[in-house]
Amino acid sequence: MRRRDLLAGGLAAGAAMTGAPLRAVDRLVPGRTPPIYAHRGASALRPEHTLGSYAKAIADGADFIEPDLVMTRDGVLVVRHENNIAETTDIAAHPEFAARKTEKSIDGEKQVGWFTEDFTYAELKTLRARERLPQLRPGSAAMDGWFDLLRFEEVIDFAAAESAARGRLVGIVPEIKHSTYFTGIGLAPEGRFVDIIGRHHHSRTAPLVVQSFETANLRALRRMLGRPANLQLMQLVTSEPAGLRPADIVKAGGSLTYQAMMAPAGLAEIARYADILAPNTRAIIPLGPDKRLAAPTSLVADAHRAGLLVQPWTFRPENYFLAADFQSAGGPAVRNEAGSVAEIRRYLAAGIDGFFTDDPALGVRARAS
Repeated sequence: MRRRDLLAGGLAAGAAMTGAPLRAVDRLVPGRTPPIYAHRGASALRPEHTLGSYAKAIADGADFIEPDLVMTRDGVLVVRHENNIAETTDIAAHPEFAARKTEKSIDGEKQVGWFTEDFTYAELKTLRARERLPQLRPGSAAMDGWFDLLRFEEVIDFAAAESAARGRLVGIVPEIKHSTYFTGIGLAPEGRFVDIIGRHHHSRTAPLVVQSFETANLRALRRMLGRPANLQLMQLVTSEPAGLRPADIVKAGGSLTYQAMMAPAGLAEIARYADILAPNTRAIIPLGPDKRLAAPTSLVADAHRAGLLVQPWTFRPENYFLAADFQSAGGPAVRNEAGSVAEIRRYLAAGIDGFFTDDPALGVRARAS
């Protein structure tokens, strides 16, 4: 499908709605708010970004499943959290690919490994997924080798099939990764992304939230796609480390930091092109010196005043990730369901409009209360 064909119908129809567009805070997912985003699927329980992880997330009540998207050499959007696949696949066990191990600088960070843009999708399909955190998630690590790698279209079809089988819409919350980097090597992901979502009934009609840590690609997507009723754009930001800038801003020589983006003037600018602010959880309620939750910041209220929803990332059920308020005995690797539910409840009380979690079943428990 050519881009002009897509813009002539389907998604672009939403841009032609009469009247002023609704503010994001008026466009909550109907019937299931705040929405629960399954972070890389049910990644606390299954190897991330696999059909097993997505199936578990949907069965446990997630409203959205998250495919992170990176590019292959032949222009396929493959579902991985980053383009370096050394940690999350069995590629090191494939001697035929040994010579492709290399060092690269990705968004200013030097990395050693194997990178998706050096492989065709057919080659990546010979690999098997592995658990990223085997010390913390041994149950998931026991499933190493069970699942292969996915392309974006497979996730859309799976969400459509599960929606039909379960009688409820399962949304998709894709993140376009490393856009500036991929564009710089001739593999710009946005055009491919727009073509794909325009070809699938599910991504044209079911809830679709598109996220990025960069700003230029979200602005471009807003221009290309308009404001269809099923689509929202999500600006990812982080308070850690201090002074960090989006990769597109760095490339352009700009000085805008994520911290500045979370100030009132920055939030007003984000609201010009995005619907949702997605900060790290500690930008909303930071940790004090004792590693317990301190007083909430003004971020939620400031974002709401700007017309943005606030949907933070990421709640995880192990003691290692929890604030000291909610940790249990047994050490950092202990799975602490009650602590995770209690922590999510604290953030819901602070006014968040949805959230990412590695364990959607716990999110459902927290939201129910």
